[in-house]
Amino acid sequence: MSKEWKAPDKVTQKMSRDGAIMENLSTGETASISDRPQEENYTKAPTAAAEKTVDRIGAEVELHLSKNAEKKALDAARPKTHSSRLQFSAEERATPELQKSINKSDKAADRLDAARAAIPKQTKIKKERVFDEAAGKAKTRLSFEKTDKPPNGKLQHNPLSRPLQEMGNAVHGKIHEAETENTGVEAGHKTELAGEKVGRSAGRAVQSGMRRHKLKPYRAAAKAEKAAAKANADFFYQKALHDNPALAHSNPISRFWQKQRIKRQYAKSIKAGSTVKKTAEATAKAAKKTAEETKRATFFVARHWKGCLIVGGIGLVLLLLFGGLSSCSLFGGNGGSGLIASSYLSEDADITGAEAAYSDMEAELQDMLDNIENEYPGYDEYRVNADEIEHDPYVLISILSAWHEGIFTLEEAQSTLEMLFEKQYILTVEEEVQVRYRTETRTDSEGNEYEVEVPYNYYILHVDLENFNLSHVPVYIMGEEQLSLYAVYMSSLGNRPDLFPQSGYVSKYYENPPADYEVPAALLNSDEQFARLVDEAEKYLGFPYVWGGSSPETSFDCSGFVSYVLTNSGLYNTGRLGAQGLYNISTPVSNPQPGDLVFFTGTYDTPGVSHCGIYVGNGMMIHCGDPISYTSIETSYWQSHLYAFGRLNYN
Repeated sequence: MSKEWKAPDKVTQKMSRDGAIMENLSTGETASISDRPQEENYTKAPTAAAEKTVDRIGAEVELHLSKNAEKKALDAARPKTHSSRLQFSAEERATPELQKSINKSDKAADRLDAARAAIPKQTKIKKERVFDEAAGKAKTRLSFEKTDKPPNGKLQHNPLSRPLQEMGNAVHGKIHEAETENTGVEAGHKTELAGEKVGRSAGRAVQSGMRRHKLKPYRAAAKAEKAAAKANADFFYQKALHDNPALAHSNPISRFWQKQRIKRQYAKSIKAGSTVKKTAEATAKAAKKTAEETKRATFFVARHWKGCLIVGGIGLVLLLLFGGLSSCSLFGGNGGSGLIASSYLSEDADITGAEAAYSDMEAELQDMLDNIENEYPGYDEYRVNADEIEHDPYVLISILSAWHEGIFTLEEAQSTLEMLFEKQYILTVEEEVQVRYRTETRTDSEGNEYEVEVPYNYYILHVDLENFNLSHVPVYIMGEEQLSLYAVYMSSLGNRPDLFPQSGYVSKYYENPPADYEVPAALLNSDEQFARLVDEAEKYLGFPYVWGGSSPETSFDCSGFVSYVLTNSGLYNTGRLGAQGLYNISTPVSNPQPGDLVFFTGTYDTPGVSHCGIYVGNGMMIHCGDPISYTSIETSYWQSHLYAFGRLNYN
């Protein structure tokens, strides 16, 4: 009987944490060959507290996983709408009045999505913490997501450029020191400088072109976002008109301001991150509020306040210490009370903010005129006749200061700005339908062609914008005391010529005030009535021009000044007459004498005589220009408007 052959065992030795061991590779058995003692097993059976902790951790993990699953389910169920894309109901899409604005909003949103998709993308690594239940361990997974690349990219300024420039300047400075010693060096250095300058210019041009090219998608996205916001705001405005029919019956300026209020509310809601639904609700509320405030502003009655100008803090104390102010003393007072009363007391931020807000309203109005075909589509012809849209900032701030009794905030002035805007700008939109004829070729029953004149309607939209002039508004909305304060602020420009240096009033009142003039003593001594007339008129030199003003309390306009001087000098009681009225009671003369009146036409858009003054001889007159001053009537301007001289039979 033969024995079964058995392969010899293969044995190997290796080190483990328990020391040297021998391993039988055939059987897998191991045996320790080291004298190192075996480590004791310190693992203990889990206690109740440990089991409780493990259970709590497991419960927290399960809760976390369930919340994540719930959040993902909600995100999947929520409609993926862009913040700039409005969601319209079936009823809104079926409303004919809203069709156009809805289409504009959808197209603007499409263009915005396309513009944002064109923005360069970058890949970012996103870490996500997950829990492996089977292994009982938390793991971190990496994922990649596409995000918009920041617009700056690698276009930041090179921090090394400035030191390099300084080094180059130092090198050229050293070369320049030796130029006087060698003409050739100087010529070569200048050539080198010219070459470097050309090189730098070319380099800057290349960098600028690259920067503009890289930023083009971002500019396009910003432009598209602005257009989308405008289109959405227009829809909310049309929706407000549909839901509130009374808004459509207000005047054009009121509707214009309502639209701007709704636009601002929409922009504010979007900026705050509101949802589409909340934005629509907020905008609807803004439309309703605008309608109510417009109605109140239309019937706003000027408040007459009695007594002294009420100011806060130290201003009030000083006014009381100086015994109060009367309207007459405001123009000539040199004390602290006069300075305070004639100064703008509102914060600079509120003053400049009010001016900026009014300018923005004017810019929106100009934009509407420039795009009148989009505002009123469907006409065959548009005829726009518009005055220039402009105002003087000092007129605006003086009105606000007088209206709000010395001090106003931007928020308080908002409704006043709207009221002033409606009174300054009068927009009239009228439709004209003309029946016109066109020649059409037709064919009779025998196949012969003939021509026939066919009538059709030709639609013309007439758009007229009148700028009533903001300086003409105060007399229509203010009582005498408020008008007096307005005149005070205009006479001093609020003692702040630095606020709006571009205003023409700064030049007239501060930089180039009217030149002094003295009526020759011989003329005054030879005519006592003329001397009385000049004495009364010169009391008001420097008073500002105030449309409709007729007394020192309110200041004057041209005819108010002449009427007041004639009456209060005791020479002729005219009452309050306009320029044409003063001409009507005068006898025209061809040989003017000191004391006669002088009349002009065409100085502003009004029929008949538009301006008047008192002739004092030697080609000079005293008149209420802006301010009241002496001026020569022999200049080209006054000669081009000169109408006649008139004489009154003085008492």
